[in-house]
Amino acid sequence: MNAKVLKSKVANRLRRKLRIRAKISGSATLPRVSVFKSNRYLSVQAIDDLAGATLCAAHSKTLGKSANKEGATALGEAFAATLKAANITSIVFDRNGYQYHGVIAAFGDALRANEIKF
Repeated sequence: MNAKVLKSKVANRLRRKLRIRAKISGSATLPRVSVFKSNRYLSVQAIDDLAGATLCAAHSKTLGKSANKEGATALGEAFAATLKAANITSIVFDRNGYQYHGVIAAFGDALRANEIKF
């Protein structure tokens, strides 16, 4: 991919990320779940923005999964169990500038299937 095009894609995603973050925030009772997607792995964390603390986190590398739909579903199920252990049933979903499609949607659907509301 051309360096100019790649730089533009990253800049556009960051612009979308800032626009989303201006509208949402997390708290201890309703944390913000932020998703980061690289070419190899997925990383998610539940964040209390008021205290500036991470409540719980999960990474697909620890599960031995990659950044595809099957890996996202497995990560969603594992993260839902972690959230339930922390007595969290409702979240604010932060897609981090990515489209809610494919891997990100598979992660979100796995959370909803495990009774996490957003």
